[in-house]
Amino acid sequence: MSRPPAFAPPPGAVAHALRTERGDFAAISAGPQDAGHTGTALLLPGFTGSKEDFIALHVPLAAAGYRTVAVDGRGQYESTGPLDDESPYAQRELARDVLAQAAVVDDGTPLHLVGHSLGGQIARAAVLVDATPFASLTLMSSGPAQISPSQQERVKLLRDALAVLDMARVWDAIQALDAPEETDTPGAGADDAAALRHRWLLNSPAQLIATGRQLCTEPDLVDELAAVRLPKHVLSGERDDTWPVQLLDSMSVRLSARRTVVAGAEHSPNTDRPQETAAALAAFWDLHPPVV
Repeated sequence: MSRPPAFAPPPGAVAHALRTERGDFAAISAGPQDAGHTGTALLLPGFTGSKEDFIALHVPLAAAGYRTVAVDGRGQYESTGPLDDESPYAQRELARDVLAQAAVVDDGTPLHLVGHSLGGQIARAAVLVDATPFASLTLMSSGPAQISPSQQERVKLLRDALAVLDMARVWDAIQALDAPEETDTPGAGADDAAALRHRWLLNSPAQLIATGRQLCTEPDLVDELAAVRLPKHVLSGERDDTWPVQLLDSMSVRLSARRTVVAGAEHSPNTDRPQETAAALAAFWDLHPPVV
């Protein structure tokens, strides 16, 4: 599929289809130049985002010895999905997609799972269904329950617009307003409007409506996650309008999780400060090597 140059895989990475028992998912994979690697990570993007949000992490994580696989979820950018039917985008269905992806990415050892924002809540749901495929879980700028009231208002406006307008007209409306969640946090840089519009137009409206509703109604499942015997990491920027940083601090305590705050970053440390974010991820993973 033709993609904007800004969304091209970085050196040493390749775009490909991840073929699973639940369908094909678009992915970008990278790894160390030599034959071996220390571990493998599955990276899940957030609401209105895509696998390209992790583009700047692949090279530094490969240098640290890690293989990385970033995946578009069902109905997200280059992964196809129904345009009108919301049922395939129920959170439990998306969690099962993640488990199917993990089964294919599996190289014989458990995977490090990373979810950004909405992707973190889907990652949490997958772990609560079955944690055995995973060596660790990192929640990146992803909070304990529903998003902040101000973001809920923006997501509701987006959902209302999607119900009556086509994707192109909704994109035009978004540009005139503060965008919800990470719509304004691209993987390629905030100046590449053409790449962002291209990505937006390929999203399924039903997926955006369903996952937007999830963000506004997600219950607090921190206690359930804390009971899962899996190393956990809460990583965020030092400012966040989607979940207040103080809320992420308290969530990390409840989870007995490692806590990383990336200086100079906001809701998307993966794009705001990729080198520092990659270093924090690798440092956490180094402490928890996968055990067969």
